[in-house]
Amino acid sequence: MRIDVTAYDHPHAVALIAEVQQEYVVRYGGQDLTPVDPAQFAPPRGLFLIAYVDDVPAACGGWRAYETDVELKRMFVKPEFRGRGLARAVLAELEQTALAAGYRRVILETGQRQPEAIALYTSAGYEPVPSFGYYASAPEAVHLGKLVEVECPSTR
Repeated sequence: MRIDVTAYDHPHAVALIAEVQQEYVVRYGGQDLTPVDPAQFAPPRGLFLIAYVDDVPAACGGWRAYETDVELKRMFVKPEFRGRGLARAVLAELEQTALAAGYRRVILETGQRQPEAIALYTSAGYEPVPSFGYYASAPEAVHLGKLVEVECPSTR
């Protein structure tokens, strides 16, 4: 597996984003309507990643500046690649790149009909935060956040 920084409007990103939007249609009855401008995911105030397995786009995720924090968007792993740790790897890379860009807090919106996402984020140290963004008043919305830190190499 490799993880590449990619433009939000790159054809591989567009295809993965279309798949995650279809997943929202299945789970919620409609796409995520949060306003998104591809330029928001360009450095230095944003980033979009694609994980490739054998050169096949398998997973994605990005962050964009949101006030003094960064907001995660479009975390997705194609069904045939799930269970391989791709989501955790993309999440870790997003956190580290946000930290390297000078941001210390990562926030996100997900939904109650995405228990796998909630499990991933909570196992990675995300905790409830005050509601924000497009779905701030949506009853099924789940808002999470985490302070990110520099990873220290273990000493043995």
